Amino acid sequence: MTAGRDRHWGVLGVPSSRAAHWPGLEKGPAALRAAGLVDALAAAGASVTDHGDRPVARWRAPGTPRRDPAGARLPAPHDVDGVAEVLRGARDALAGVLAAGETPLVLGGECTLAIPLVAAAVAAHGDVGLVYVDGGQDLQLPADHPEEPILDSMGVAHLLGLPGTVDALAGLGPRRPLLDADALCFLGFADDDEDVHDLVPSPRIPAADVAADPDGAAARALAAVTGRGGRPFVVHVDVDVLDALLLPGADVPQYGRGLTLDVLVAVLEPLVADPLLAGVTLVEHNPDHDPDGLSARRLVAVLAPVLAARRQP
Repeated sequence: MTAGRDRHWGVLGVPSSRAAHWPGLEKGPAALRAAGLVDALAAAGASVTDHGDRPVARWRAPGTPRRDPAGARLPAPHDVDGVAEVLRGARDALAGVLAAGETPLVLGGECTLAIPLVAAAVAAHGDVGLVYVDGGQDLQLPADHPEEPILDSMGVAHLLGLPGTVDALAGLGPRRPLLDADALCFLGFADDDEDVHDLVPSPRIPAADVAADPDGAAARALAAVTGRGGRPFVVHVDVDVLDALLLPGADVPQYGRGLTLDVLVAVLEPLVADPLLAGVTLVEHNPDHDPDGLSARRLVAVLAPVLAARRQP
């Protein structure tokens, strides 16, 4: 694996909101493209192949919920079949990107896109770590949230194969669980810890700690996910890690608690430049929350140089 300008990015859009709370995220890849992401990467010196977008998959209203004999709603996540179809297609397309020797850059779409990226990377590399740069941890379990059975908030739980997760997602890759808890680091979250059953002993670096020392946070995350043997890793970036008062656009915004754009850049630079990086997701930008496209253009302006930068190994 190589770093910086020696890396060849393979850009793949997955325009889906099927796992989300509502429509909008299916427009995210097109908005990032319209903001000039691919051209900005090339202009910043990155080597890029654009693989285009997967078919659009828009959120659809839930049907009648399943209920037990007493009338209580059963913990069945919304639209499992539709979400699984999207993720299988993304996994197979990403396998092709990796087989071509490219580093995937996945434009979403929802947080569940971390699942096919990890699945494809595990198939290619045998084992991977994950730095989860997100305003939350996506560890919710279906049984705990029958009132809000949204798979977008359950992606990491499925990567880890936690109890009650659904086979169609947890079994998406060549092994189960796809990810070990000791190869995972949560970075930048502002919500309360979602590991309510104490099942996930992964390192956690909250937003306040990242803001205080971005370089130190990145170093801790790298040490956690690469391990002693130099394990490849992927980075998941949800734009809801940012303070939505300063940069609107996240599908589920955080007000006054997220990172600034400068801090996000500072913590991503050493992660993206590391030669063990095996892929990146950039997800959860909802253009309905950014109608003039200003936030998308600001994201592109600051992230393209980060993705193109070179750091000596």
